[in-house]
Amino acid sequence: MNIKNYLDSTYLKTAEQAGLNESENEIVAKGFIQEAIDEDFKLIMIRPNRVGLAKKMISNANSKVQVGTVIDFPEGKSSIAAKLDEALQCIENGADELDFVCNYEAFKKGDLALVKEEILKGTQLALDHSKIAKWIIEVAALNDLQIAELSALVKNVVVANFKEGVYDSVFVKSSTGFYKTENNLPNGATVASVKIMLENASPLPVKAAGGVRTYDEAVQMIRLGVKRIGTSGAKAIANGQESSSQY
Repeated sequence: MNIKNYLDSTYLKTAEQAGLNESENEIVAKGFIQEAIDEDFKLIMIRPNRVGLAKKMISNANSKVQVGTVIDFPEGKSSIAAKLDEALQCIENGADELDFVCNYEAFKKGDLALVKEEILKGTQLALDHSKIAKWIIEVAALNDLQIAELSALVKNVVVANFKEGVYDSVFVKSSTGFYKTENNLPNGATVASVKIMLENASPLPVKAAGGVRTYDEAVQMIRLGVKRIGTSGAKAIANGQESSSQY
């Protein structure tokens, strides 16, 4: 198993979140992009404002690393129009994959029509431009039943509206890594939450994001059936070490 093919190396902190100034944070982001190139990871996951930078660095290095970015991150509460505008701008800047934050709060309130519409339109936009779409459901904000229902909702929208040949291009993703939990509870993927996602999202692929910090944990997720793993400790995991990262 080449575990690097499963790893989306991720750096999504703002300067404030990282405790840095803007220029210092830019240097950190560039370091993550360069590391993804050097280590030949599947993808570098970066904020929208750095998509162009990542594409330029990857092109200059003649690398095949893909560029992913996040849409309506991290709360997912923006209007559908705003989500689509941001996604289109990222596509124009060279993004290969779009990780949309699903409006999980609207889902919890029962506004299923809104959630279905954003999934349909966001997925359509991505596929129309030959991009991969991932829908972040934020498992730490949901109970087990809600994880099952929202995973199934994403699946049902895709299956009802798109041909089978594109299913591999639409993921259900666990987490942003930025959700604030109480009592130190996990805010990323857990084995329990991922199992529920896999059971209810199939035939769509699942991405486990956050909480995977060792090679063995990554292998466990892959053996469960996960197709991608999002982590800011990709190099440590790939080298069989434990990541000290919180994502």
